[in-house]
Amino acid sequence: MRALRGRPAAVTLNLMVQCADLDRTFASLADPTRRAVLERLGSGSASISELAEPFEISLTGMKKHVQVLEEAGLVTTEKVGRTRRCSVGPRRLEDVQEWTDTYRRMLEGRLDRFGELLERTKGEGR
Repeated sequence: MRALRGRPAAVTLNLMVQCADLDRTFASLADPTRRAVLERLGSGSASISELAEPFEISLTGMKKHVQVLEEAGLVTTEKVGRTRRCSVGPRRLEDVQEWTDTYRRMLEGRLDRFGELLERTKGEGR
């Protein structure tokens, strides 16, 4: 079985699985607070309280943000005594970079073909 545009079905299925992960990643990064949390964690681990402080939000609110990031694999948490320490997670954003590179190449190919079509049909409508 072949996928649309002559791509093998296995490649299409693999892209669909990757897109599910990407959807979760993009959804987690859609919020500016979560992006700021990731940026902060890039310089080292922090407790939920430390993460919440600059935003003046409740610990419960920050826990929810951290949970979304954790579900996307972008953050890990560990209970240390009475506090929960957060660190950058095992998943990095390489898959996002790979997807954007692939999508950019696909669009460039389509634009090239569109340009070729315009050149071939130039003057035909007159």
